[in-house]
Amino acid sequence: MEGVISIQTVSHELALTAVAAAVARGADMDCPVAAAVVGAGGDLLAFLRANGSPAPSNKIAQDKACTAASFRVPTPDFYVMVSGNPALRDGIGRQPGIAMFAGGLPIEINGECVGAIGVSGGSEEQDVECANAGLAAVDARQF
Repeated sequence: MEGVISIQTVSHELALTAVAAAVARGADMDCPVAAAVVGAGGDLLAFLRANGSPAPSNKIAQDKACTAASFRVPTPDFYVMVSGNPALRDGIGRQPGIAMFAGGLPIEINGECVGAIGVSGGSEEQDVECANAGLAAVDARQF
């Protein structure tokens, strides 16, 4: 039908696989994390929190995933995109669902962004490692 588009998005099955792999990687590092996967439109599909992960990590993981899906780049890349304009950086940083530090990665399968994963609870490096474990589990592009 003209005027209607189809958007590819990650399935809930893949989303569950990704969050489970991310949290498992955190456990392997003795780093309890929270992991969230959103679809291409930013809608939450799967969430898993390891016992002992910091409570604020729940929302932070979801915000990282939402940011990466919305802008289709890793969250630190989004910060670089807006950092040259202080008004934009500060304004967008105050919006709900935005996180501009590491741990949010787009889920790209066959060259198409179909969602994103966000991980929080460790250092930025640990969060990225866990997020990449989630991507590897669903055969998505690594960052």
